Amino acid sequence: MGDTPKNSPSSDSVNDSPGDEERENPLRAEKRRKLQGLRDAGLNPFPHTFERNALAANIVREFDKALHPGDVRENTRYRIAGRIMTKRPMGKAAFFNIQDGSGTIQCYLRKEELSPEDNVAFEFLDLGDIVGIEGFVFKTKKGELSLHCKEFKMLCKTLEPLPEKYHGLADVEIKYRHRHLDLITDPESREVFLKRSRIIAEIRAWLNARGFLEVETPVLQPVYGGAAAHPFSTHHRALDMKLFMKISPELYLKRLVVGGFEKVYEIGKNFRNEGIDRTHNPEFTMLEWYEAYTDYHYQMKQFEELISHLVVATHGTTKIVYQGKEIDFTAPWRRLTVYDGIREYADFEVEGVPEDILFKKCKELGSDLEKPVSRGEMIMEIFELAAEPHLWQPTFVMDHPIEISPLTKRHRNNPDLVERFEPFAAFMEIGNAYTELNDPEEQFERLREQEAKRTHDEEAHPMDEDFIHAIDTGMPPTGGVGLGVDRIVTILTDRPSIRDIILFPTMKFK
Repeated sequence: MGDTPKNSPSSDSVNDSPGDEERENPLRAEKRRKLQGLRDAGLNPFPHTFERNALAANIVREFDKALHPGDVRENTRYRIAGRIMTKRPMGKAAFFNIQDGSGTIQCYLRKEELSPEDNVAFEFLDLGDIVGIEGFVFKTKKGELSLHCKEFKMLCKTLEPLPEKYHGLADVEIKYRHRHLDLITDPESREVFLKRSRIIAEIRAWLNARGFLEVETPVLQPVYGGAAAHPFSTHHRALDMKLFMKISPELYLKRLVVGGFEKVYEIGKNFRNEGIDRTHNPEFTMLEWYEAYTDYHYQMKQFEELISHLVVATHGTTKIVYQGKEIDFTAPWRRLTVYDGIREYADFEVEGVPEDILFKKCKELGSDLEKPVSRGEMIMEIFELAAEPHLWQPTFVMDHPIEISPLTKRHRNNPDLVERFEPFAAFMEIGNAYTELNDPEEQFERLREQEAKRTHDEEAHPMDEDFIHAIDTGMPPTGGVGLGVDRIVTILTDRPSIRDIILFPTMKFK
């Protein structure tokens, strides 16, 4: 019950620069006047604490169905605190809504029942202010569960007006840049981030139950590796050395497998100095796990088991709707080799075809390649252009060209390929996995080839002598998997962009 004032600011008026003239708009000036009014009355607008004994959602859960219209429960007092979201004055009485971390509840007060100090606090109240109240539960004659307020305390007098429509910001730029306003005003957005947290917790529980050890690897690394990507770099003054922010934890996790930790994983941030779009953010969350004495076939089954588990835990079924279209995550998923995908969707045979013909096919499909690159890169260019736009249902794309996978074990049946898979869903790559290369001499040669390419390819994998030392020491047969946490959360929460499920996406500084 209650309405938002007609003069509250629209989402377009949110102040991006707190120091400019917007700070002194009439609404802010009025809030500042009320702040001074509280101080002049001898009240502290920012007390240190308020002892709560209840949350809004718990009260609603306990009493909403138990009480009938007109029922009152005066014998128990509840102390709640939160932000004022609506206010409806009615002469000497008022209705208002308080929103805390659990939800929202309607409150009611009569001014003659409050102390003089509490009346002053209410007199200087605005939408968005944070208050604490004590009261008892009742249900209005119209059937709305409410708290009858007997004490009213100002806990934080705000200066910035809330957006006009408290059901959410209309401007997505403001939603991303001012996430605090988005979370205050849009319950649906808040629920998305609660789901994200629960999904990550479910991942941890699933891996821990299977005997995996969670570890942390360095964010700042002297040699970056584990992926083909542009790194961010910095300079460490004390050591006078260049460091790179990690693009992948892979090489460090493999060192731990060498050291005897046979089942390890990390959930953490990776950083890649690349573009921004609906599936990419320079800073993103990745899960990687490594398991000794397994290969990519074993890990394919484990991957689909994990994702199917997450889908059921989130939705209660393996069939969900994403952006209006059904996805069925029921195992087993489709297995599609790179070569078969090109045959099916490009009607083209790549095996044994000369490189000039591969380049010509790339151009026919609309590639922006300016000149021929490696055979493996052109094969994958053809696959990406012809096959990936068809991969809506969960699919394991497998058996990639050896040239693009320097850390992957050579395929046991075809020396031109490696044992690698990339899971796709909703036209998105959501992970990457290998039977890991553990032959130290072959690994050294592969990295040396990559090092030679760095004169013309900035994303080529650098040589890492310390990693080679670890592989020389001996790594058992190992299967490794990476999962793009942001992308799977996007699917499970039905969001069109990963910017909707990253609390603070990277944005241009204003």
